[in-house]
Amino acid sequence: MTAESTPEPGIPGEDGTNGPRHRAKGRRRKPRAKRKGLLVMAWTAAGIVVLGGTGAGYLYFKLNGNINSVDINQALGTERPDKVDNGSENILVLGSDTRSGSNRKLGGGTDDGSARSDTAMVVHLYEGRKKASVVSIPRDTLIDRPECTDTDGKTHAAASGVMFNSAYTTGGAACAVKTVESLTGIRMDHYLEVDFSGFQKLVDELGGVEVTTTEDISDPDSHLNLKAGTHRLNGEQALGLVRTRHGVGDGSDLGRIQLQQAFMKALINQVKDVDLFGNPKKLFDLADAATNALTTDSDLDSVQSLMSFANGLEGIDAKNMKMITMPVRYDPANPNRVIVAEQQAEQVWTALKNDEAIPKSATKGTATGEAKDVVSAD
Repeated sequence: MTAESTPEPGIPGEDGTNGPRHRAKGRRRKPRAKRKGLLVMAWTAAGIVVLGGTGAGYLYFKLNGNINSVDINQALGTERPDKVDNGSENILVLGSDTRSGSNRKLGGGTDDGSARSDTAMVVHLYEGRKKASVVSIPRDTLIDRPECTDTDGKTHAAASGVMFNSAYTTGGAACAVKTVESLTGIRMDHYLEVDFSGFQKLVDELGGVEVTTTEDISDPDSHLNLKAGTHRLNGEQALGLVRTRHGVGDGSDLGRIQLQQAFMKALINQVKDVDLFGNPKKLFDLADAATNALTTDSDLDSVQSLMSFANGLEGIDAKNMKMITMPVRYDPANPNRVIVAEQQAEQVWTALKNDEAIPKSATKGTATGEAKDVVSAD
């Protein structure tokens, strides 16, 4: 099964070939204010700008206290890719699917005391913050995971031929970042993590997200049952949609990524239409849910830092946020796993290092799922 990566092959650029198999080298304004940026960051910024600006000290500090953070820089030390000084930034965004606590009834599966990263995206913000590229990394990608030290100071041995999402399960945020940096050769400037229950609350506080499905989607494992047509998804339904892999297409992780990317576009479109400033209670509830949902790196662990970061994203919307899946091929030894299409993946990472458009050739002929166009924001 091969097709062009989804839903759009990066920001249009120059026109890769499949290389030999190698393991990856495992690292105010008005209601329609332009808060169109990254996922939860845009929602958070809208709330904290108002609350901070009105001198509502208690609310400001409450939001500040909601934010969890991890010191990625201290855990990883100096053995990291160099920071490229070209005005761009790279953020690793993870969706955490621990089965414990309030997430247990949402995610399905067994509470085995571990946490996983069902969703992983490298978000590249181009110089000037007018456009972005999002590269989804399939959780089922077989990689060589590097040795890493977690935020508790425990060192975890390297491992070969393991699934990408084992990095987070093994050593949490620090090991996930280390693995992505090793995989891409790109330094991650920031880290953002959203968990199951937080994601559901955010969508509910937003008032739901409208999507159109071109076929029925039914997946008891992710608690999702949608008929073909237009729906305003509540938080639980949205969570089911971005997690389903058996309810549509070929049941692959690549198909799930296609659904996730389509939902993100719908989400961004929804954000820009919300009257955040006409309803102070809704504004606070949304900001409260957003900050509770987030774990950040230590450079973004305050309301002020998040506000400054998110303000720089206001010019980015779904039309200039292009999304692809990291170039991969199905593993000949196991069709349920994928391996990195080395030469084409290198085109992606080289383009981002140079703050350039991802060439269309980077995703041509690479493996993909069968859920393209099943969900749209129209």
